[in-house]
Amino acid sequence: MSKGYWVTTYRKIKDPTKLAAYGQLAAPAVTAAGGKFLVRGVADEVHEQGLKERTVVIEFPSYEDALAAYRRDDYQKALEALGDAAERDLRIVRGTE
Repeated sequence: MSKGYWVTTYRKIKDPTKLAAYGQLAAPAVTAAGGKFLVRGVADEVHEQGLKERTVVIEFPSYEDALAAYRRDDYQKALEALGDAAERDLRIVRGTE
């Protein structure tokens, strides 16, 4: 069974206060779903047209767990708190074995 990953980049943060409120709700929702934060921060170095933007990588026990975590009610409440405070690109990808 392949692990699942959320890979999120923050293209623009419009409201840091709302982003902080999202973080307070999202972190426990993600860990309750089995997620483990691997990366949280701005890239130290970028190459090949990369952008220096906030990046978050979260590992889940399986791809199915990663999908289910996004749909959880507690995570959806976190997204409501975030609202339009950030322009993000969140991808859910299957790991290799």
